[in-house]
Amino acid sequence: MDGGGMSVMVWEQARGPVIVPALRVAVGVCLVMSVMLFLDRVYMGIVIAIIRLFGRRPDKRYKWESMSMGDDVESGSLAYAMVLVQIPMYNEKEVYQLSIGAACGLSWPSDRIIIQVLDDSTDPAIKDLVELECQRWASKGINIRYEIRSNRNGYKAGALKEGMKHSYVKHCDFVAIFDADFQPEPDFLWRTIPFLVHNPDIALVQARWKFVNADECLMTRMQEMSLDYHFTVEQEVGSATYAFFGFNGTAGVWRISALNEAGGWKDRTTVEDMDLAVRASLKGWKFVYVGNLKVKNELPSTFKAYRYQQHRWSCGPANLFKKMAVEIFRNKKVSLWKKMYVIYSFFFVRKIVAHIVTFMFYCMVMPATVLVPEVHVPKWGAVYVPSTITLLNAVGTPRSFHLLIFWILFENVMSLHRMKATFIGLLEAGRVNEWVVTEKLGDALKTKLGNKAPKKPRIRIGERIHMLELCVGAYLFLCGCYDFEHGRNGYFIYLFLQSFAFFIAGIGYIGTFVPNS
Repeated sequence: MDGGGMSVMVWEQARGPVIVPALRVAVGVCLVMSVMLFLDRVYMGIVIAIIRLFGRRPDKRYKWESMSMGDDVESGSLAYAMVLVQIPMYNEKEVYQLSIGAACGLSWPSDRIIIQVLDDSTDPAIKDLVELECQRWASKGINIRYEIRSNRNGYKAGALKEGMKHSYVKHCDFVAIFDADFQPEPDFLWRTIPFLVHNPDIALVQARWKFVNADECLMTRMQEMSLDYHFTVEQEVGSATYAFFGFNGTAGVWRISALNEAGGWKDRTTVEDMDLAVRASLKGWKFVYVGNLKVKNELPSTFKAYRYQQHRWSCGPANLFKKMAVEIFRNKKVSLWKKMYVIYSFFFVRKIVAHIVTFMFYCMVMPATVLVPEVHVPKWGAVYVPSTITLLNAVGTPRSFHLLIFWILFENVMSLHRMKATFIGLLEAGRVNEWVVTEKLGDALKTKLGNKAPKKPRIRIGERIHMLELCVGAYLFLCGCYDFEHGRNGYFIYLFLQSFAFFIAGIGYIGTFVPNS
């Protein structure tokens, strides 16, 4: 008997006693996870509808009074809080001038603000450029400090923690944090500081991100759709219900006393921002999300950069959940509702279940039922639930509604890496503490392409070929062929489309191509 015949015989013998029961269990588990995700999305949809209907803006829920330079003539600038602005950066050649310039352009009494550039660059040429830029602004009368350290221990968290140790920080009340590609508008502090000044129980004011390169390529449009839902719905709901939302690591202002009470910056995971937010929340501090305050920044536009970013954003929360779940549950300073919201909704459903069910159900289990017709997926689980979740997600970016099919296919491709990263975080395996700074292109690519005709990018097989995507694409394609020939559900339409999406990602034909010269 040849190898093919042997495989068929093993398949037939294992089918009844092993494969069918196992697949039925997998379908059942995936359906339960789908319902959990569905209910969470519907809940947030209802809350956001109420917020829009009744206009529950942050300045309506909290005390907020406008501040301006001329409010207190007698006290002069001493009437204003002392603000530290931190800009952590690492070899940010393309964007350092934009970020430093935007921070130095913030409107606030000049003797009540300190700009702190935390440069972890390892390239001496870039360090010199950043230092010269700081000196240039200092010559204009800006109180700017250029700080470096001898190592990169703790990565961004380590840099921020080290920055807080300088003596001049002791005189500061609040700290605003901006990553190297973020460009706040001049009135940023005037619109955020009043929340902290007039509400002593607020620890954090978080602004929304505005993407300057969302139209650069189809991949950045897909990212915009996912992140717009996060900011338009998830953050807004967490803030409006006084439940919890995570600090996004940038474009936010912290009360320094709250930051210190929570234990300061820790580098035990790759999501130091979320870690700090959870610990501060467990101390009873409140957070405010200001959705109409937008800070310009850049989306990763190369597939390589995006994959690294998504690994960190998926692995870190799962690892943090493992480290903090018991601590959150035992906490006695916050309500049971808040603890359940953080443990179940914020962490378990959105950071773990969402990644697992997206890949396992729609890319592995459902296609497998094509090969095993004894196992049936109910129509509500195969069509209605995912369709509703997708439509609820689309409310964040109505301008991209026509790209919904592409977004579904793209998100399913990325779910492979998100699920993998989630398990790495939960199991604390291999790349659990891997930190790769997201590459920013700034205007470099536009300049390169504007000065000369774009050349066809040189293909480096090792960098462009992704075997995991190709293997999943082949599996889906074979399932599609089988369903086309023998199936009754018409899954082959979806299976062929999804397999092509995996193939396209597998050969690296996605995102922006950066010329090698």
